[in-house]
Amino acid sequence: MTDQPKTKKARCLEDLRNRILTQELPPGAYLDEVDLAETYDISRPPLREVLNQLAGEEYVLLHKNRGAQVSPMTHKTLRNFFVAAPMIYSAVTRLAAMNATTAQLMRLKDTQLLFRAAIRDGDAAERALLNLRFHTIIGDMADNEYLAPSLRRLLIDHTRIGMTFYNPRNPSLTRQRKQAADQHDEFITLIEASDSDAAAALAIAHWELSRAEIESFVTPIGMEIPLGEAPQVLSTKGAS
Repeated sequence: MTDQPKTKKARCLEDLRNRILTQELPPGAYLDEVDLAETYDISRPPLREVLNQLAGEEYVLLHKNRGAQVSPMTHKTLRNFFVAAPMIYSAVTRLAAMNATTAQLMRLKDTQLLFRAAIRDGDAAERALLNLRFHTIIGDMADNEYLAPSLRRLLIDHTRIGMTFYNPRNPSLTRQRKQAADQHDEFITLIEASDSDAAAALAIAHWELSRAEIESFVTPIGMEIPLGEAPQVLSTKGAS
């Protein structure tokens, strides 16, 4: 049985998500409905349905008389991101190890293969999108309607932050990318073994790696900033 071709509306929705995640459409940008309708060869009513769905998923904000705005990233959202991330990732991963299905594990393994390929090929945008997919699947495994919206928002901003501060000239990136990929393999092993305590602990370690990676994006080569100061560095950067 072959997959049905995507509708214009579905292609528009998927592409706008990806353009927001990869910062092609930056935080705070307003979307022109006329331009979008022409770009995706779609009429205004289904386009507005797409924008309403994106608003429900927190990719955009809808303003009366001003249209859709890509969700901003402010000092407050960055501070809250750093506070919430370890708690949410740990809780979600613990539940994933308790509830994962065989089909979900197969999807996670397939995504990991693609993630490693993106790292090998040096495709920053594809790597970021596949990392989001990997952790989204873990969220699906957790099967918790209270954590799911928080994880979704967290992953949107985590992906955008990664794209904002990506620095291909930083020599530490290769090592960090390899370690992140290795930790993804560990997630699969621990979830498959239903080891919820170890999976939750790994989620914290994976987050700490992410923090170090973000810090390296905003620190000039040759200069070191203590890891605990990373949120302040990000907030300053975001304000410029």
